[in-house]
Amino acid sequence: MSQVLDIERCDLNIKSNISTHHTHLNGDKHLIVRRGQPFIITLHLKPGSTKFKLGETSFTLIAETGPLPREESGTKVSFSLRDSTVDTEWSASAINDPSGNTVSLSISSSPDSPIGIYSLILDQNGHKTGLGQFILLFNAWCPRDAVYMGSETKRQEYVLSQHGQIYRGTYKHIKGTPWNFGQFEPGILDICLKILDENPKFVSDADKDCSARRNPIYVTRVLSAMINSNNDSGVLVGKWGEVSEGVHPGKWVGSGAILRQWAKSGPVRYGQCWVFAAVACTVSRALGIPCRVVTNFRSAHDTDANLVIENLYGEDGERISNDSIWNFHVWVDSWMTRPDLGPEFDGWQTSDPTPQETSDGVFCCGPASLRAIRKGELTKKYDAPFIFAEVNADVVDLVRMSDGQIVKFSGSTKSVGRCISTKAVGSDERHDITHQYKYPEGSKKERQVYEKAQHHNKLQQQGEEPGFHLKIKLADNMIMGSDFEVCAVLTNNSTETRTCTFLFNTRAVSYNGSQGQSCGFASDKVEVPPGKQRLLNLRLEYDSYGSVITSDRLIQLSAITIDKQTNQYHKAEKTIVLDEPDIKIKLTGEAVVNQPVTAELTLLNPLPEPLQDCSFTIQGVVVFTVAYDSCRIGAVGPKQEAKARLEFTPTAAGSSVLLVNFDSDKVRNIKSFINVVVKE
Repeated sequence: MSQVLDIERCDLNIKSNISTHHTHLNGDKHLIVRRGQPFIITLHLKPGSTKFKLGETSFTLIAETGPLPREESGTKVSFSLRDSTVDTEWSASAINDPSGNTVSLSISSSPDSPIGIYSLILDQNGHKTGLGQFILLFNAWCPRDAVYMGSETKRQEYVLSQHGQIYRGTYKHIKGTPWNFGQFEPGILDICLKILDENPKFVSDADKDCSARRNPIYVTRVLSAMINSNNDSGVLVGKWGEVSEGVHPGKWVGSGAILRQWAKSGPVRYGQCWVFAAVACTVSRALGIPCRVVTNFRSAHDTDANLVIENLYGEDGERISNDSIWNFHVWVDSWMTRPDLGPEFDGWQTSDPTPQETSDGVFCCGPASLRAIRKGELTKKYDAPFIFAEVNADVVDLVRMSDGQIVKFSGSTKSVGRCISTKAVGSDERHDITHQYKYPEGSKKERQVYEKAQHHNKLQQQGEEPGFHLKIKLADNMIMGSDFEVCAVLTNNSTETRTCTFLFNTRAVSYNGSQGQSCGFASDKVEVPPGKQRLLNLRLEYDSYGSVITSDRLIQLSAITIDKQTNQYHKAEKTIVLDEPDIKIKLTGEAVVNQPVTAELTLLNPLPEPLQDCSFTIQGVVVFTVAYDSCRIGAVGPKQEAKARLEFTPTAAGSSVLLVNFDSDKVRNIKSFINVVVKE
């Protein structure tokens, strides 16, 4: 029996370990390592202790996680010294100093270990010594890990990057919004682990939940439920109407403030889809799961799971049905293998933390394989039919006539799932990934996939009868605060003169399709000879739309014709997003470590009336002492410039990002950013 080593202290070699494990951005206060990869600790023996002799001295190491560590659950594991570590299971090897006073242990975790906070214990024939704690994360650098990603540039983007772009607007007017994910900010990883411990599955069975944290599929599904607070004490409360208290969703510029507020006082008010998705991305990357934020333009919300969006209108154009199409919707894709589905479904997996519909009784969605979505394999878990409909549902437009008859007047197989977008790897450019979600619209393969997915509910697509053709023409410059003209164009493609009622309505609308108040209306009774056109012009004035438009700056235009003689109904819709003013950002001088630098901020008030309660906010990523600062400048007159100067001090050299937000009572949540290179 070997004698017991008398250990004076254990050095976790934090700085060298976090460097090799790509966790250095978390800081050096805690040992944070990635699974399936060795890390080195050093045992310092007390003077006079039994010397360590390689090949003769033996002991057992114990690593355990969770409140009830059990070997049967994989939350407790014991392993002895061997000649070298292996990459398939927990293992350890030793190198002793010639003096025998120190012992360096190389410890490798299993690549499918549960993630979380671990205690490391040295067991010498029943004499146990605590060596310290470490946090174990998923490892995109380890080929045996389920989240392994082969490209270093992609790992830099999808695991390590703290700055991103989230795309909003309409598919014809896509606007990138800067976001600070901040997954390596102080305290954020602890909060992410707390989210796992607050989830109802942990509360009901902590042992089973901690054991399941070996699986990124399970963790991603838990996050999908916990980022919203609908069924639990999750991070964010959703709000799509007017906000009278709490923080308007459009005001957030990063995840850190949200997560800290949740950790301090519970569910945070308020979020909308891009906020839910951004926070989910932050938590996923913090835990080591490669993740990207994805925007789907013209995103369908299929409430009855028939893969068809049925738009039912009254004769006046008012929507009656529950199905809807959002101008855009934002979710996340996470990278992992799918052993539950088969290797052909590995890769990006879609999950959606925005609470829309329940899944297994809980407001969560995914993860669903992108390859399954693309192929129409809707029996593959989780929630593939709902996500398939979001990007590929067919649309049928119906009108309930005054006599109660329901008439189909148009339909589309191509209007849903447009310009699916994410930030490009290594740049701030937009990357269109529509092809990853579906085959080209209208292609034979795309139709085959849709019919396969809709095998029990095929549509009898009907072509539009020859008659009227209706479209909407827009002005060139539609800037918030200006007046401009829009035009509905009616063309008679039949061989006979037709008479009809011509209606043109505009109303404020939110990005999720919910309709607000009217901001303009025109009507006429027109007679249109064969092959001729009639125009119905409508002037949109700021005096009419300024008081009803939301912070999304969206206006929906609806042109309608009703021919009572032939019982034909036609409708054309367009949603426009008004251009927002730009923030000009200028640094006075170079950014140098530990030297204050001033950002000069300017924004032109585009409105014909004053802005009240104006403020600029800046937030730096990684290297600025000013993580968050703001400057209130009060009122700004019509067509006048809002100006501010904000000072910050860089604390480290390298590339970083300065985010800027402008807010006021009438022009809300205008965002911009500049890249900053900090010199020594």
